[in-house]
Amino acid sequence: MLCADLINIQWTDESGRNRRAVANLEDISLSGACLQLDQPIPLNTVLRIAYPKGQMSGKVCYCVYREIGYFIGLQFDEGAGWSRKAFKPQHLFDPRRLIQRPARPKVAQAELAMTVN
Repeated sequence: MLCADLINIQWTDESGRNRRAVANLEDISLSGACLQLDQPIPLNTVLRIAYPKGQMSGKVCYCVYREIGYFIGLQFDEGAGWSRKAFKPQHLFDPRRLIQRPARPKVAQAELAMTVN
């Protein structure tokens, strides 16, 4: 699901210090999420996303810099994934809604006129 929301994240850095940041949640699925940050986070770092009803956790599986910041891929721990019931991002969009459904065949005007009469 494509989304946009500011979320609080927590992790322990390589020196053992607890770190916190606010990240932009770019997309989310049952198994992972993409976050945008101002700073890189090393691969395999355990991240926790805190939200009012609980938290989700997972490991960083990619970290790439793009023009506007670092994009972090997070793979949720088994059993600690996303549930729409527990956490619904502020702006959430299902891209499957963009798929066009087959158009219904149009009834010819003559056929329509015959059914009316």
